Amino acid sequence: MRFGLSSKGDKQLPWHASLSAEAAARRLGVTRRDFLRDATGIAAGSALMGASPFVYAASNVKKRKVVVVTFGGGARDQETFAPQGQVNIPHMMKELIPQSSFFTHVTNQGILGHYVATASLATGVYETLNNFSAVPPDHPTIFEYFRKDLARPASDAWVVAPSNGFNHIGGSETRGFGPGFGARVVLPKHLLSAASAGGKTDFNHLLHDNYETPLYAPQLAGGDFELEQLERVLKLSVDDFTAHASTLSSPDELSLYIARRLMHEQSPSLLWITMHDIDVAHSGAFSLYIDAIRRTDRLCAELWSTIQKEPEYAGNTTLLILPDFGRDSDEDSGGNGFQHHRTGDPASRTTWMMALGAGVRQGVIYDSPLQSIDVVPSIGAMMGFNAAQSQGSLIKELL
Repeated sequence: MRFGLSSKGDKQLPWHASLSAEAAARRLGVTRRDFLRDATGIAAGSALMGASPFVYAASNVKKRKVVVVTFGGGARDQETFAPQGQVNIPHMMKELIPQSSFFTHVTNQGILGHYVATASLATGVYETLNNFSAVPPDHPTIFEYFRKDLARPASDAWVVAPSNGFNHIGGSETRGFGPGFGARVVLPKHLLSAASAGGKTDFNHLLHDNYETPLYAPQLAGGDFELEQLERVLKLSVDDFTAHASTLSSPDELSLYIARRLMHEQSPSLLWITMHDIDVAHSGAFSLYIDAIRRTDRLCAELWSTIQKEPEYAGNTTLLILPDFGRDSDEDSGGNGFQHHRTGDPASRTTWMMALGAGVRQGVIYDSPLQSIDVVPSIGAMMGFNAAQSQGSLIKELL
């Protein structure tokens, strides 16, 4: 049986043995805070610190941009923030967290499936759609609020998604909103499939669609649109794209490559990137799960570096990084530990969020409870649009 460790490493009773789900979630957040405080030396923040003039000035800048990254599928503390796991996230520990406001207690109270959880993050409502159905969210997305309220063009909101199943994530069919106000969605795997059709290079390692349900991989019709996206939007020839793809080792590396091209060529003000490599945990291979955590850690740092170097993003961009959910505890008999996220226990629901960049206080840890659906209305307040149908609350520490 695994025992919890305090920040000093002493054994405690298993947290699940005597705590309610709410108390266990709170314990996870506090323990996460202590791990980070001990490892990085950064301070715990109060529930709401006094905002500086910089924060308010940043929120009114017309060029304000927001990039959201989902740390796809989540990773447990024992493989990340706990002392034995910190070796797997060196970039987060040494580079990103010291520059960030870090929220240790973010709860997902919805359905723990990748598409439906991402849809909930993007709408600010716990969606109840079938995780394996190719349908749009039932509520307006952040992209629709952003474009409609601020009269932004389609080129100003993009989603880079890991799976064919995410092709409807950009917009709902809600009356008064809908696809006409949605984000453009680029599916890097579909781009690669269209570009490499008939070629000799084997891209199977980049085209695997979903580890959780290997038989589910919806086929999207056509390839002309993807090739048009490639050449007109991303300014890439088919040969250049496939040549670069041949140097990559994972789908998330391909997604970051596409995201960088979008930032350079289109400079969208609202960019949403879903990382998905950690989903390899469903295969049951612990070593591949650890490799994916380390890769995601590196890719998040590379994205932050890109943001600081791109002229349209440097100095006026807020980066939010958060998992869509966690993974099962080793102690829950209904789950498979790191492999799945099916139990709904506190370990699979209690995650974290990191905020960096414009309007963000650096080197502060907050452990007041948040919900994942709080992200949409908070970004709305940061960028000046109203997420009227979202059900989340404002994260005041970001405003």
